[in-house]
Amino acid sequence: MKRHHVTLTAALLAAGLTLTGCGESTDDAKKQDGPAGAVLAVAVEHQRAANALDWKRVCELRTVRMRRGTVEECAARNIGPAPTNTLSASASASPTETFDPPRYADGSTVPPLPKPTMTGPDRASLGPVTPEGPPIEISAYGDHPAGYGVLLTYTVTWPDETSTARKSVRVVQEEGEWRVDQREDVGDKAMAHGDPIRDTLNWG
Repeated sequence: MKRHHVTLTAALLAAGLTLTGCGESTDDAKKQDGPAGAVLAVAVEHQRAANALDWKRVCELRTVRMRRGTVEECAARNIGPAPTNTLSASASASPTETFDPPRYADGSTVPPLPKPTMTGPDRASLGPVTPEGPPIEISAYGDHPAGYGVLLTYTVTWPDETSTARKSVRVVQEEGEWRVDQREDVGDKAMAHGDPIRDTLNWG
């Protein structure tokens, strides 16, 4: 057990160099750093792709079970339907047709909710994705196979505040590749308990 911990820690340190180095790929990490390095590389790349809204890459890094279909079908579900042409819709509407906005009890109108965009003030600025501690072995749970759990963090900055987001990720082997099979938000309660990865992936 002690020998395994030392090996995992050493691999983590090596993976840290790989993940922050220039021009290194996930495949390079797998070859150089063994299971721990490969697990970290996949978990970090998956979250980076999700933060960048690169849904094709996100789906490529997921298990077949988590994709619920092909890579293309998975990406399409996350991207959602194409936006409607509001100009054309307005032009085709009847000239007498009006739309009454929702109102509060006092008669004032309810302001529209901000919609996420790729750029601009409606989307927060996300910081670098970093692993918090080494991967840990986790048992199978429900439909999820056994594998490794990784805790990832990154900052979320809005114009008036900055917070830290934490995600726990289950990485498993499928068809000879390491892939993400589960991803959960990690709240303050799970962090305070002292075992946030298992709390969210196996018991949450």
